[in-house]
Amino acid sequence: MATQYGLSGTTAKGIAASVERSVAEGTLGPGSALPPVRRLADELGVSPGTVAAAYQELRRRGIVMTRGRAGTVVAPAPAVASRRPPRAPEGLRNLADGHPDHRLLPGRLPTSRLSPAARSHRATPRQARLEETVRAWFRSDGVPVDHVTFAHGALDLIARLMSVELRPGDAVAMEDPGYHHLLDLVTALGLRAVPVAVDDQGIRPDALRGALRAGVRALVCSPRAQNPYGGCFSAERRDALVGLLREEPEVLVVENDHASAVADAPLHTLTAGGLTRWVHVRTVSKFLGPDLRWAAAACDPITLARHDGRLLLTSGWVSHLLQEAVHGLLTDDGTRALVARAREVYTQRRNALIEQLRTRGVAGHGAGGMNVWVPVRDESAVVNGLRSHGWWVAAGARFRLSSPPGVRISVAGLEPAEAVRLASDFTTVLGESEATYGG
Repeated sequence: MATQYGLSGTTAKGIAASVERSVAEGTLGPGSALPPVRRLADELGVSPGTVAAAYQELRRRGIVMTRGRAGTVVAPAPAVASRRPPRAPEGLRNLADGHPDHRLLPGRLPTSRLSPAARSHRATPRQARLEETVRAWFRSDGVPVDHVTFAHGALDLIARLMSVELRPGDAVAMEDPGYHHLLDLVTALGLRAVPVAVDDQGIRPDALRGALRAGVRALVCSPRAQNPYGGCFSAERRDALVGLLREEPEVLVVENDHASAVADAPLHTLTAGGLTRWVHVRTVSKFLGPDLRWAAAACDPITLARHDGRLLLTSGWVSHLLQEAVHGLLTDDGTRALVARAREVYTQRRNALIEQLRTRGVAGHGAGGMNVWVPVRDESAVVNGLRSHGWWVAAGARFRLSSPPGVRISVAGLEPAEAVRLASDFTTVLGESEATYGG
């Protein structure tokens, strides 16, 4: 086996380097099994402890992972490139990007002051008045606010927590279909995504139960405006999920309330259910602007210490200038009125498309947020068919793990009058695709 794969070395460091070289050269591809510890030790003439130490180092670095009786295997390669959305062709109405309507975002930033150069930002990483504003914001929705922190966006915070809390090969329960960047992130960190099915009320209890039985170490979910399906937790659904999670106190629950102020649905948060390990994170990208790379989080004390400890070792703090800008926007009456209007407009646009599809016998899902998910039999046929009518929508493949096919339509900028034509074209394309593909 060692000869077959070209593995060599007499020390743990040397053996690990040999395995890594074989992976880099493609001799050992994703999923390839490494020799059992004792067999490789015999072939290399070293102790089993030396090989075990090499494998442990490779697991720590995310190069290999352990799969029970299957032994140690090469970890899957990150799938980031495969999930990146294709560029929208010129001349098409782009309903695939998922961005907010720029006309419903603040046009100017409030005046901010530069912090004195001598100030120790590491000693005071969070500005007190923004922290109090965040606490009031979370508290109004029932999120516990004993411990809060800031980050450079939700993905930044989730990546930091996963790198601290988990080890390569650990399993993470992920919504299916779910946000493609989060799915990519899990893979890139060498973690294993366990799909959890969703419906109009968010993640399904039966699916979560199965994931917990499979030994997941963390759960990442959205309580409302789930992307791309649009599900929102009801009080009953929240209670059912909390009941399951209380039985697994070591599982870290990451609640990503990404749409928050424009979600047009009440928050039924898991974090109010007395869980042991949890974090609730919000960004402002969807209603203040995608370029404001800032997030706030409330969490349990252990999670706070681990997150902030790692943050201290990297960027140290979130820019105080950025914090000043966010605080100014969050507390500005004009901006608040604009956000309230955006929430109403997105609701009207989403509901208009769902209703137009429904009257034509097509089921669309979107209980909250800026997207509508439409199940289809053949994603490519529908995407290409709509392209011929001047529309560009997102194929569901990059959002899915094992769920059935569908397409995501971003409705943030879709006027109700346009929804009539889109629904009509969609119905035509469905009929054409079924005739072509044997419907």
